[in-house]
Amino acid sequence: MKKLAIIPARYASSRFPGKPLIDLAGKTMIQRVWEGVTNSNHFDEVVVATDHEKIANHVKEFGGKAMLTKASHESGTDRCGEVIESYPDFDIVVNIQGDEPLVDTEQLRLLLSAFDDTSVEIATLGSPKISAEDIKDSNRIKVVINHKSDALYFSRSPIPFERNEEDYPFLKHIGLYGFRAKTLQKLVQLKPTSLEKTESLEQLRWMYYGYDIRVVETDIETPNIDTPEDVDLVLRRLRD
Repeated sequence: MKKLAIIPARYASSRFPGKPLIDLAGKTMIQRVWEGVTNSNHFDEVVVATDHEKIANHVKEFGGKAMLTKASHESGTDRCGEVIESYPDFDIVVNIQGDEPLVDTEQLRLLLSAFDDTSVEIATLGSPKISAEDIKDSNRIKVVINHKSDALYFSRSPIPFERNEEDYPFLKHIGLYGFRAKTLQKLVQLKPTSLEKTESLEQLRWMYYGYDIRVVETDIETPNIDTPEDVDLVLRRLRD
């Protein structure tokens, strides 16, 4: 199977404009993401998908490959969908967020291992390392799974609701996605749904239209950078 890694990197951001180009201990964030994915040796090709020439030119300067994509894309998945059209001979596509400068090799391996099962079309990760605060935090996405480890539902709410004290093994969603290329091409054609808009969770669109999402468990969780306040945490990890 030929595997393609796509790193969506949007310049415009309401909370953190120009985020992919911030300096993190001598390297930009997008360079650290690209190097982490490339050095994993899990992919036949690594591409940064961006809406801005500054990012594209910078990626080319440090030896990476970049593709300019439409500024109108509403999600990283849509950006990946445009890129895959230029790679028709690839089988598996992994969407690695451009704000994950500490992307982990083992996480990528675990995600790709899901596709050893030929029935899997979409895969993501879930972590059992979830605190009581995480369960209540609407910014921490929770997922429940069935006996095959396919997702039953994702939510910002605590799921399941603990009516009885069952000590349920909650799972925190880790937002790394893998797709079969043909499936990704279909997903980006789906119309948004009310359910997706209500929770503001794109994966609910795919489930609404009948797609299964395999959830692979991992104990690894790396910090991403959503706001300027997150930078210090990543810098501390880089120094360790």
